[in-house]
Amino acid sequence: MIHVAHSSCSHTGLSDSEDKYQSLRTIRMDVRELAIGTAYLSQTIVGTLGNFSLLYHYTILYFMGCRLRPTELILTHLFVANSMVLLSRGIPQTMVSFGWKGFFNDFACKLFTYTSKVGRGVSLASTCLLSIFQATTIRPRNSRWAGLKGKTPKYIGPSIFMCWITQMLVNIIFPMFVISKWNNTNITSRKDFGYCTSVRHDKTRDSLYAALLFVPDVVCLGFMTLASGSMVFTLYRHKKQVRHIHRNTVSSSSSPESRATKTILLLVSTFVYFYTFSAIFHCYLALADKPNWWLVNTSALIHGCFPTVSPFLLTSRVSSVCRLCFAWRR
Repeated sequence: MIHVAHSSCSHTGLSDSEDKYQSLRTIRMDVRELAIGTAYLSQTIVGTLGNFSLLYHYTILYFMGCRLRPTELILTHLFVANSMVLLSRGIPQTMVSFGWKGFFNDFACKLFTYTSKVGRGVSLASTCLLSIFQATTIRPRNSRWAGLKGKTPKYIGPSIFMCWITQMLVNIIFPMFVISKWNNTNITSRKDFGYCTSVRHDKTRDSLYAALLFVPDVVCLGFMTLASGSMVFTLYRHKKQVRHIHRNTVSSSSSPESRATKTILLLVSTFVYFYTFSAIFHCYLALADKPNWWLVNTSALIHGCFPTVSPFLLTSRVSSVCRLCFAWRR
């Protein structure tokens, strides 16, 4: 009897310790989800307000009768694409982190995934187009590319339109392979991406999927790097010529073209920095069999960094455009 009583007490103590361990683990997971949900919410609010405020400024200028330059036209589409990325990633990730999971059926999962992919692609293409256009604009008149200066602006509108159409067509394949995480369909091989899951394929298909993600990014980043290098070289040569001409005069002000080019260089450098990490994470997620929680959420946060930061890099440029427009109106 004493032996049985001792055995039952030991089993009770073991079950109590297991219950405590499970409760501590649950609390830890709740705190972790709350922290990441707060990070998603903060990023989404700050980035969306920044993009919408600059988009509002350009819209007001347009309705006031101010003709937007090609760079401003590209930036408006960049702000729209940034907002799409932030809202389509931030809203579902925040809701899932805070426990609001009933909303996410298959349609919502596919819609958010498709919108995020299109926004990311247009943001990438717009930044690439912006850097190429600015590099062409500041080239000297005696350069080999001087003939493109007058022709480039009329191709900006069709180029942006083609960017949207291309991204809509290319990314239509991705929603076909994602379903809601809470779908009851019996699929044994799934990859968990937070609020969505994708059907796991063989390594060959996963490698093709990673290539489809990575190759366009590499091409656009290569064009941006070449255009940025061209802009840096042009600015350096221009500064050297100005110093040679005005040796005895000291001027702290720079030309509007030079200031605009430096702002775009800063924007492109930020883009390359964040999107390089984002592309690496995306490819790793595409190839990983079971991506862990930290990897999925870190990738999503890095994915939203450039759309959040970029409007604040362009605030001074928008302010100068507004001043010029108001002066022109007066």
